[in-house]
Amino acid sequence: MILTRCLPLIWLFLLTACAGRTLYPLPGKGGKGAKLPIQTLRPYNIAHRGSNGEIPEETAPAYLRAIEEGADFIETDVLSTKDGVLICFHDFTLQNTTNVASHKEFADRNRTYEVQGSNMTGFFTFDFTLKELKKLRTKQRFSFRNQQYNGKYPIITFEEFITIARDAPRVVGIYPEIKNPVLMNQHVKWPGGVRFEDKVVETLKKYGYGGSYLSKKWLKRPLFIQSFAPSSLVYISNLIDSPKVLLIDDVTVLTEDTNQTYAEITSDVYFNYIKQYVVGIGPWKDTVVPVSNNYTQAPTDLVKRAHAHNLKVHPYTYRNENEFLHLNFSQDPYKEYEYWINEIGVDGLFTDFTGSLHNYQEWTSPLSETSKSPRQLLSQIAALVLPYEKA
Repeated sequence: MILTRCLPLIWLFLLTACAGRTLYPLPGKGGKGAKLPIQTLRPYNIAHRGSNGEIPEETAPAYLRAIEEGADFIETDVLSTKDGVLICFHDFTLQNTTNVASHKEFADRNRTYEVQGSNMTGFFTFDFTLKELKKLRTKQRFSFRNQQYNGKYPIITFEEFITIARDAPRVVGIYPEIKNPVLMNQHVKWPGGVRFEDKVVETLKKYGYGGSYLSKKWLKRPLFIQSFAPSSLVYISNLIDSPKVLLIDDVTVLTEDTNQTYAEITSDVYFNYIKQYVVGIGPWKDTVVPVSNNYTQAPTDLVKRAHAHNLKVHPYTYRNENEFLHLNFSQDPYKEYEYWINEIGVDGLFTDFTGSLHNYQEWTSPLSETSKSPRQLLSQIAALVLPYEKA
């Protein structure tokens, strides 16, 4: 009886709370007029290959879902086809995330190449034209994730990716990675001695990207350019003034282009050099907070030192599944976000689950008077219900 009498009040408060929250409709379906600008007051929500915890990575639907869920930036890996077209794809081989193995007409494309000193076998993107790659369909990388979209979506081009961001109903940044530039420049040749990096920058400029970090031009079309290859970032610094981010792998791994370990390129001496060309670093999160027996250990001083050099820190990759959540966080991704944002103090997070990071930041950020947090809302509902209970 009490619950029945309170339902109208509960419904009214839920409507009030929802009305104050920002809704992110799909691109092309938002309202007309000026776009809501990108937020710059809290760590960036970077959709790692789109919302790929839900939909196969680097597909148009994965990026559309990430935008709908509140991503500040959508991230992609840029590779090249045989005919020099830039595509959005993470692996330089196709077999892990497409159905290429089921296409008998491509059986002879299974080849072996030397990559960073080791032989690798597979179906390499640079052995296929764009027309051939468009025949393939993507699939989910991890078997424990939703498989219902396997075989539905094609590989997209870098230009198609940019169009998704530009067509969004609010300002959404892009975060492309110059992927495996040494390998791409070795196997793909463009007329006039043009390099892979040149093609990436040429495409970005074609769509109006440019401008230093937080400049008016940058805020209109936000962009970070990332790479694990420091020489590529130094090279493009003469081509475009957009902010660049140096990606950091496990400290024992060698870079593909300088033959240095990532331990060497995270030294203060190297930071003094590279900060002339980049605004930040994108470290694998286990290089920031080491892990032992699936428990996080005491953090390193990497973030503190990077900030001392005025470098932003955008670690990767945050995932909601138990397979990736360390035991300290009690299988709770929100606890992980809390730790990294408030304890470690990062400036952005690459996540496979854009919606959960957006929810966490919305729930923990100061809200307007017309928009209350779930805890505030429940407290107000309880205050309304209490008089009925006493009656």
